[in-house]
Amino acid sequence: MPKTKINIKNISYFYGEKQALNNVTLDVPEKEITVFFGPAGGGKTTILRLINRLNDLVEGTKLEGKIYVDGRDIYSPETNVPDLRRQVGMVFALPLPLPGTVRENVLYGPMLAHINGRAQEDEILYRSLSQAALWDEVKDRLDDPASELSGGQQQRLCIARSLALEPDVLLLDEPTSGLDPISTAKVEESLFALKEEYTIIIVPHSIQQAGRVADRAAFFLMGELIEYKPGKELFTNPQQEKTEDYITGRFG
Repeated sequence: MPKTKINIKNISYFYGEKQALNNVTLDVPEKEITVFFGPAGGGKTTILRLINRLNDLVEGTKLEGKIYVDGRDIYSPETNVPDLRRQVGMVFALPLPLPGTVRENVLYGPMLAHINGRAQEDEILYRSLSQAALWDEVKDRLDDPASELSGGQQQRLCIARSLALEPDVLLLDEPTSGLDPISTAKVEESLFALKEEYTIIIVPHSIQQAGRVADRAAFFLMGELIEYKPGKELFTNPQQEKTEDYITGRFG
């Protein structure tokens, strides 16, 4: 098994009185696609937000357990949260391009990090958009408004925007839920290329997508991790009855 990138240890999480996660433990290997799947309300998105510390500003919550990225406790007082979020990029279900051009969208993060020079900007644009499988479609439209791109192109632009900061980890929360099959296929193709360099965790929008992209898959139900193993193994030979029932469509 590849080296572990993220350790999630005995994580329980509460929104007020409501428990969203119950004692979840799993290791995410680097440079693979790990899928978190299961019915709505299972805790999948909550885990992504905890890895990125996006829930820091949500009031009335409580976290138990530990999350480590590269062996570092990301909730320790020494953690620099902006640095963590640069290391752990996140892409959401709805494409949310920033106001402005395609170029400005991709370079937004690097400009905040004070990159200098047109040559460096051009390198970041080409690398990020190529990795997101978008360069060929927008190379002559870099100064057009991002809002004029199609939905599928906007989602890949959001992936490119995350990649511009050269994260180690990419978290994707149902990134193709609003896309047509052709756009979905392009996003999935880009993920297969990206895992050569990045650790990817995705909450897929369907069980079919989970089966297509997963190197490893984790099935969540009502805040509990039911089963976690290599994707091919889990989708063809699940060991837990609840996993099999969900995969075969008997519930959910």
